[in-house]
Amino acid sequence: MTSEQIRSLGPALGEFLGEFDDCFLTGETRGHLRDYVTGQLSDLPRKSVEPMADLAGVPPRTLQEFLSLSDWDHGKARDRVQAIVRRDHADPHAIGIVDESGHPKKGDKTACVQRQYCGNTGKIDNCVMTVHLAYASWDNAFRTMLDTGLYVPECWDGAGAAARDRRRVAQVPGDVHYRPKYEIALEQLRRARANGVDFGWVTADEWYGDKPAFVAGLEQMGQPFVLEVPRGLAGWSHEPAAPDEPRSKAEDLCRHSPAFTGQRWKPYHVKDTTKGPMVWEAKAAPFWMERGGKVVGPYRLMAARDVLDPGRAKYFLSGAVGVPTRVTLHVGLSRWPVERCLEDEKTELGLSHFECRKYPAVLRHLLVTQISHLFLARETKRLRGGKRHGARDDLPGPHGRRGPAGSLAAGRGDGPPAAGRPGRGQDPADAGDKRRGPEQSHQRPTPQAPGLGHPRRTPHLLHPAVTAVAL
Repeated sequence: MTSEQIRSLGPALGEFLGEFDDCFLTGETRGHLRDYVTGQLSDLPRKSVEPMADLAGVPPRTLQEFLSLSDWDHGKARDRVQAIVRRDHADPHAIGIVDESGHPKKGDKTACVQRQYCGNTGKIDNCVMTVHLAYASWDNAFRTMLDTGLYVPECWDGAGAAARDRRRVAQVPGDVHYRPKYEIALEQLRRARANGVDFGWVTADEWYGDKPAFVAGLEQMGQPFVLEVPRGLAGWSHEPAAPDEPRSKAEDLCRHSPAFTGQRWKPYHVKDTTKGPMVWEAKAAPFWMERGGKVVGPYRLMAARDVLDPGRAKYFLSGAVGVPTRVTLHVGLSRWPVERCLEDEKTELGLSHFECRKYPAVLRHLLVTQISHLFLARETKRLRGGKRHGARDDLPGPHGRRGPAGSLAAGRGDGPPAAGRPGRGQDPADAGDKRRGPEQSHQRPTPQAPGLGHPRRTPHLLHPAVTAVAL
């Protein structure tokens, strides 16, 4: 944003940041929060401390100390972000989305840095990894980041003197140790739920879906989920007599099991894009797995593929066996809001621009970025006037960049129904859709994109159509 745009939002920004006043002991420190957030909202090409301090007219060391030495409760500030979302943006069918991100760094002094795969650069690189929990309304119209944690690699948790010295220099707290990323994600979910944030659903990519401990953790919370899983996930489409009964891969079950072959692929409209409607087709059936020497289930295994590229297939695992495929498909394909949150935080707010090396300073930078992002998300919702938004799906970033069209989910009575029991062969969760028939649907057919090879039959809409509203 330009200085003029930021000034126009000054009263709203002041009121918003005032909600965090009790997280800081002094008015001076509270003022530095505004300096930092204003810098992140600005059109500076790089959002590191020095240019943001110059913009605010304060010495760079002042903002450095704000992150590293000032006395303020960053845990309380994180909880306040979640309290604001709970109070002002509650949605009974909201989707919690787990993801991770890499931040390239030079040298070996930055807390938790190591050589590992970095999605930012698309290769093995020297980087810091963070684990994120995002919150998206059912219609994907509101999205924000709820929690961000630093991943501590195993090499930072050794017992030797070198590892201890490295931790001491980087000020890694003594009670912070290596944990798998899925454990960090589960802690974030528990914390958000303890702060009163309700998730209708949780979703994550196949790395998390392939971790039995992550699935078990969600079940222990009683949290409904739809997780992408690898095509090689092994299990049964019938309840086995014993856990040592031969299992099949998910993709093989879809191709050969009568539970799947007895169904036709059913198309669903996902969203409109600049190239036309995005349509996926799916089918689902009951599924059992082995965990810890025992048979667990029934789950629901869903296979989905892009109608324009059938080779592009995904597999999803859900514990909600009685929920229609249109609902689980919407949740499973709703990971893009967290990707968009990360893109906005990186390109517009400088999420990866931090140059601090100490663990507490890095953590505080990540948190303030969440605060800045929540302000932008709220202002976007206000500027839209609460109306549904289809063709323009972006935050008002400082560089004026606009993202791709988002989901057309309107959520009017389209939330998850009560769970039922699965049947065999044809997916029972979609029986209501079949009985209703297309002529009785309250949803309008989506026009087919000319020349894109979409099927002539009218697909069952994943979401009702909405009218685009320009900001």
